[in-house]
Amino acid sequence: MSAVPQSQPRAYLSINNVEVIYDHVILVLRGVSLEVPEGQIVALLGANGAGKTTTLKAISNLLRAERGEVTKGQILFQGERIDQLNPSELVRRGICQVMEGRHCFQHLTVEENLLTGAYTRKGADLQAELDKVYTYFPRLRDRRKSQSGYTSGGEQQMTAIGRALMARPKMILLDEPSMGLAPQLVEEIFEIVKDLNGKEGVSFLLAEQNTHIALKYADYGYILENGRVVMDGEGKSLAENEDVKEFYLGFSSGERKSFRDVKSYRRRKRWL
Repeated sequence: MSAVPQSQPRAYLSINNVEVIYDHVILVLRGVSLEVPEGQIVALLGANGAGKTTTLKAISNLLRAERGEVTKGQILFQGERIDQLNPSELVRRGICQVMEGRHCFQHLTVEENLLTGAYTRKGADLQAELDKVYTYFPRLRDRRKSQSGYTSGGEQQMTAIGRALMARPKMILLDEPSMGLAPQLVEEIFEIVKDLNGKEGVSFLLAEQNTHIALKYADYGYILENGRVVMDGEGKSLAENEDVKEFYLGFSSGERKSFRDVKSYRRRKRWL
């Protein structure tokens, strides 16, 4: 695995040789190491079951609710270990996770959902924070009095990201933001992520199966297979890599291989 170039900004987040086990027997992550530089978008790619969500939950310390634990390695944020902190302490330090599946409080309005994101910020000017969220998500301003359970999937995803913004995060862990959304909405969500990164300086680690859209916006990417990092590189470099094109983007510049050839090729991939 190649190292992150020295010219990149310092890492906000460092994951060093992390191993995760569920129910004391199921090994899910196997020595995962990666970095998220300050002010950048890093994509965590791979098929369903590769370990992307588990990696995010290891960072945000949400594993224990699912009988999982980090058994080896360490996780650092701004040079300090965070793998023993509880999730609310992580939010206060500036790390927020947006869960897969657009988790909103269905019975609350959009604005009430947004306000729950500011529970750690006593005395903050919440109206100013709401106005900022509505600037990035103007659709939410129009739906602010609507019950979240009756809004569209795209609006719920925007609500979930907006709720994280209310905590004034330094880093957002974004899990499968494209899941279940129409392509046009996916593009809109990623454009907003790009704006938040550029204008607000929020760093992003996003787990995504849609490799094409993720690499279009990511500065750097890591590919997971069976709980291991098997390839990493700059977003543009990964998007142009022939192996990635064939096995993650679904096409190759060469002639089409037979199923037998593909199976053989998988066995001899240079990163295994």
